[in-house]
Amino acid sequence: MSTAFQIQSTLTESGTLEVALKDVGIPTPADHEVVVRVEAAPINPSDLGVLFGPADISAAETQGEGTDTVLSAPVAPALMKRFQARVGQPLTVGNEGAGVVVAAGKSDEAQALMGKTVGLFGGAIYAQYRAIPAAMCLPLAEGTTAKEGASCFVNPLTSLGMVETMRMEGHKALVHTAAASNLGQMLNKICMADGIELVNIVRKQEQVDILKALGAKYICNSSDESFMEDLTDALHATGATIAFDATGGGRLADQILTAMEMAAQRTPSEYSIYGSTTHKQVYLYGGLDVSPTTLSRGYGMAWGVGGWLLPLFLAKVGQEKGNELRGRVARELKTTFASHYTQEVSLVEMLNADVAKQYNLKTTGEKYLLCPQKGL
Repeated sequence: MSTAFQIQSTLTESGTLEVALKDVGIPTPADHEVVVRVEAAPINPSDLGVLFGPADISAAETQGEGTDTVLSAPVAPALMKRFQARVGQPLTVGNEGAGVVVAAGKSDEAQALMGKTVGLFGGAIYAQYRAIPAAMCLPLAEGTTAKEGASCFVNPLTSLGMVETMRMEGHKALVHTAAASNLGQMLNKICMADGIELVNIVRKQEQVDILKALGAKYICNSSDESFMEDLTDALHATGATIAFDATGGGRLADQILTAMEMAAQRTPSEYSIYGSTTHKQVYLYGGLDVSPTTLSRGYGMAWGVGGWLLPLFLAKVGQEKGNELRGRVARELKTTFASHYTQEVSLVEMLNADVAKQYNLKTTGEKYLLCPQKGL
């Protein structure tokens, strides 16, 4: 069998986004590559940014059936100029996944993976088969399934990367938003194991309950009237001066910086019109809130807001540190870094408009798993 389907997303000149399956065939590996039969891949928010781009998925429609299914959604004319660079380009999707190595190149590294179940990272993984450098695969422990290993890169390495960034930049505790997510639960487990204080920010009581069940100590609900007071108390108690914000837009980054400054002012020091001398840092690593990021700048001058991206972090720390982090993920895949999925979908089901509207919601605590071999 040479048929092998891959999901591709294309923005047309007319202002319509089209997501469809393309038969790209089973690839042949280069000497340093392996071919993985992809069996499971998570649908992460970072994947949705490529999959749907600026399209209005609430207005999505589906035409055709089976492997001829096409999902289409409109793009507002005001956004077309901004995304002109992707017009007419079929983009592949899927940052990570897992499956079985069914072919290998000539190199010893590639041959050593033949027949093994591996996690893989590197894009274009929403497909039935993927040729990828052997170095971008993580061999899974004996008895670990592809579904268990599908999310072994993005969330685990992001959560570990946050802790490493905290250490590298001289902070002693950290803050995380959308903290009841799969990633947030991993971060809590890491911090508890490593003796690091973590301040969790959520927006619903049920999310508070999830984190309490894990043993989290500091949980602040942004929907509570006492949120700013609770956050300031937690920041003062922990000394957290670095935050990782999954929302990106709105006022949350501003609220965190404000609370950090209020916490710093509880420690007596000489007054300065420039605020406290303690540097306060917020990194935006997600875009759950697509509105503009609003900053009041009422927290002195020792602060910063910037972006944080996993590939850039891994490039900065180098291969040795990256391998160390991946090794920890492999050892703790069924404990610290275990992922849970609320629904499994096939490649065809992923193109169903009603299904797409659900996984595009990016609801905290809900995670979809794509199973490319299902139903084809």
